[in-house]
Amino acid sequence: MFKRIAALSLAVAIGALAAYLALVFEFSYASGERAGWVQKFSRKGWICKTWEGELAMVSLPGSTPEKFYFTVRDDAVAARVSQGVGQRVRLHYEQHRGLPGDCFGETGYWVNGVTPLADAPPAAVPPTIPTAPPAH
Repeated sequence: MFKRIAALSLAVAIGALAAYLALVFEFSYASGERAGWVQKFSRKGWICKTWEGELAMVSLPGSTPEKFYFTVRDDAVAARVSQGVGQRVRLHYEQHRGLPGDCFGETGYWVNGVTPLADAPPAAVPPTIPTAPPAH
């Protein structure tokens, strides 16, 4: 009797875990796009290999870039991101939260599309403050 209860409990736990993972993989918490320069992209992991990257986003010339860390799980998308290293691109991503461990990627931001951007954003011109003419 105890063995049946233990086996049933184990089966229910495995089924619940499988259902949870299926939901987390299927439905994304958020999705969006980020534009910037791909400055780092590599395949990482001891057992579970994933593509991990870093996008430098600059809002104003001369300001400190914000870094966006992302994961690519599809080899075709990874090849397109790899071609864009050092160039300005727009990445489309989905955010997946609640994944256990790093086997599914080091980040929860999974890139599933990339668009090269040929033109850089126009340089921001700081506003000029009018000064009073010198007093005579």
